[in-house]
Amino acid sequence: MRIATFNVNGVNGRLPVLLRWLAEARPDIVCLQELKAPDERFPALALAEAGYGSIWHGQKSWNGVAILRRGAMPVEIGRGLPGDPGDLHSRYIEADIDGLTVACLYLPNGNPAPGPKFDYKLGWFARLQRHAGKLLKAKRPVVLAGDFNAIPTELDVYKPESWVDDALFRPEVRRAFKSLVGQGWTDAVRHLHPQERIYTFWDYFRNAWARNAGLRIDHLLLNPAVAGRLRAAGVDREVRGWEKASDHAPVWIELALRAATRRAGKGKAVAVKRRKKS
Repeated sequence: MRIATFNVNGVNGRLPVLLRWLAEARPDIVCLQELKAPDERFPALALAEAGYGSIWHGQKSWNGVAILRRGAMPVEIGRGLPGDPGDLHSRYIEADIDGLTVACLYLPNGNPAPGPKFDYKLGWFARLQRHAGKLLKAKRPVVLAGDFNAIPTELDVYKPESWVDDALFRPEVRRAFKSLVGQGWTDAVRHLHPQERIYTFWDYFRNAWARNAGLRIDHLLLNPAVAGRLRAAGVDREVRGWEKASDHAPVWIELALRAATRRAGKGKAVAVKRRKKS
């Protein structure tokens, strides 16, 4: 099973890029962020024609999140991050997919920092931690996927000294991300690539893509009930170089369909074959 997260930076403006990537990569589940479209303008029909059922939480001009499932409809089980009824930003949606809880999130940017936007970001992070803690206690397999707008460590940013005052890299944000992961979540990409410099975002400015001056801010976190099924993780970075591309690239993981079990009477673990990318 391949699960991906992709900040599309405008789902309608980047629809040809999204459809091309879906056709080539054929992920089973996709979390999209920054739709920049109200609910009535979400391209559900085009995605259905491409073979994907979808649920979405849109917003005019900004924000917006969606979950896609290849060959079937995701079952929506949550909309909006709990904890603040006055927060009207479309930044969180949750689905059940064959017993797997998939949460798609778009955490606030927070700039300029310090300031009200940064305070909102930290408050949103605190609410996410509380909700994530409840998801852990439920003991269902859970994937938290999306644009966290958080650079976890210096390994995750080109020239970290240039980002020390940015809301994505300030100490408060790094502590919040570390605290979230410390609840018992596995940062899938970093878990499988502990020392590799991997980026998921390259700014449109200052020739960042050509210089590979990137950031790792798109993450997939796995709870213990599913982390043992992790088989591969990576970034489809070539998508960032396509014409009219988003400034993010899709990030993906591959999960075994089920954890390895023991063969009856043999006492040997049955290896689960990794599905090849089709």
